[in-house]
Order: sequence, then structure tokens, then C-alpha cells
Amino acid sequence: MNNVIASYYQNDFIFAFPAKTSRNTLFEKKSWFIKITDILTNYFGIGECSFIEGLSIDNPFLFEEKIKEVCEIFNHEGVFDQNTLQKFPAISFGFQTALLDFQNGGLKKIFDNDFFSGNLPVPINGLVWIDSLFNMKKQVREKLSEGFNCIKVKVGAHDFNEEYKFLKEIRKEFGNQFTLRLDANGAFSPVSALEKIKYLSELNIHSIEQPIKAGQWDEMSRLCELSPIDIALDEELIGVYTETEKVRLLNTIKPEYLILKPSLLGGFLACDNWVANAEKMGIKWWVTSALESNIGLNAIAQWIGGWKPSLEQGLGTGTIYINNIKSPLKVTRGCLIYDTNAHWEFFNIFE
Repeated sequence: MNNVIASYYQNDFIFAFPAKTSRNTLFEKKSWFIKITDILTNYFGIGECSFIEGLSIDNPFLFEEKIKEVCEIFNHEGVFDQNTLQKFPAISFGFQTALLDFQNGGLKKIFDNDFFSGNLPVPINGLVWIDSLFNMKKQVREKLSEGFNCIKVKVGAHDFNEEYKFLKEIRKEFGNQFTLRLDANGAFSPVSALEKIKYLSELNIHSIEQPIKAGQWDEMSRLCELSPIDIALDEELIGVYTETEKVRLLNTIKPEYLILKPSLLGGFLACDNWVANAEKMGIKWWVTSALESNIGLNAIAQWIGGWKPSLEQGLGTGTIYINNIKSPLKVTRGCLIYDTNAHWEFFNIFE
């Protein structure tokens, strides 16, 4: 009898505010947790399957059924084959991280590097969610007062002229003392995107994520060629599985940056593959969490910690839920750290 078993649990996380993008507004989000337990010693590893409706490619109607199937196969055969989960990247990420945690002692140590040891702060950007422009300006002020040197602003939900005016006022008030990133979530049309980007380029913008919707490779390639602002691909990478397709996408579009989200791309091995192909072509990259709880965020932070990044990462999402899992993850002066004096508290998730 196999004394190591996999089980799963589902939990609803409640946003501390209406989480609005140019796509939709979120008030709560479901996550599923894979728990791998040694029934003889009772120690366990945990991984998170984080599903975002309208963005994750995982089939929502088959999601829980697939998790159950993967656990049953593991319990019967003692194996996990991530190649069977290409169309369920969130489940692949969750099972991978649960196994890594279990193999490293069930201490929420996904990777053994200086981040987990508390000796490597990871620089992160402060995220400004879509709200009234008055409140968005307030968010920028708050992030700067908290010590962030890089601010990412979500755009595309308001009238462009009003957004441009808002960003110009921010630059006038604070100058160029901070790096300003934009995330359009595909809100611009291919016809007007370049003109809008040219206006925005007057404001010393570091980069703009996904200015047009994914799947328009020729239009995105043209934008990357002509844009005065560096373009980063985000949603464009979701659902691209094979090595051949990844290389073709990068060769066709030739972006300046990739935004890697392990929950949406199939885990760390898939992201390692994107990194390898990108670096061969001189394409830079950073990592962003995708609304995971602190379980998923912890795994991603430890993975990127192994790279010792100098660019700010998109990992400042630990406070977005009012019922997040209490963890040693802390944000201080624009960096994410692992506080080795703090502890994990799992509440009732596994009951």
C-alpha cells in the first residue's frame, strides 16, 4: 500500500476591494489545493491550482473532475505525469508545487535558495488597480510612500484622453523618480494602439503589457517593431504548448519582454522553457503572480528567487484577499521577503 497520498480541497478567497481590469471586475476567486501527505508521519506538501475565469485556459466544467482524476492516478500508481495536463496548466502548477514542497520536507520550501532562507529580498512593482482616476492617483501616492521604486498601472478601462491626463499629472507631481509600467490587458485596438502608445511614450514609460488582445501575431509584431515603448507579452503566451509554437511566436512577434505566470503557463518547467527560448533571442522577462493565495505566491517567489532578479517582479498580491492564508511573506520597501520568524496558518482549508 502506498503511504503517500494526494487529496484536494477547494476554497473561496474574497477580495479586499473590487479587483477591476479592462476585462472584468472580480469580487471573489476559487482556488483548489493539492495536498500530498505521508500517512505514516502525517507531514505534507501543498500546491495551489489557481483558476481565473476568462483568462485561464483550463476547462472550468472539467476542472475539479481533472484534479480528482490526477489525485486518483497518483494514489494508485504513485506517479504524476505533467505531460497529460497541457490543457490544464493551473492543475499542473498546483501538483508540481505540492510535490516539490513534499520532497523538501513539507515546510513550504519549494526551492532551497536564499529567498526561503530570508536572505534574498525580491524587488517587486507596486500594482495600481483600475478605479476612478482620483482613486488611482491615490493608489500611486500610497505605493510611492510605501517605498516602491516601480509602479505598474492598469489602463484601458477609462477614456484614453483622461487616462493620459492622469498619467501626465503623476509624472508632473513625482517626476521620473520611479519606473512606470503600464498593463493594457489587450484593451487597445490594433488600429489605434500605435497612436496611443506614441502619446504615452512622452511620459517615460518603461513598458506596456499586452496592448492588444492575444492571437493577433502580425499586428503585435508590427507594434513591437514600431512602438517607442517596449512591449511585453502576457496573455499572448497562454495556451502555447509546444517548443515549435513557442519559438514561432517569439520569432514572429519579437517582443522586448515576456511576462511569465506559472499558474497560467503550466508551472516552472514550462516557464524555464520560455526563459531558455527568450534568452537565446535576447528577450528579457519577469514573473507575475496570477491572483494566487499566499500558497501559490510563495512557490513563485521561491522559484524567481533562484534567479536572483534585478528587475522588479509582479509579486505584490499577498494583501488582495481578506481571508488569505497567513504566511511568512512580507512586503517591505518595495521588496517581497520571507520572514523566517513568522509562521504559516492554514485555518480550516484542510478540514
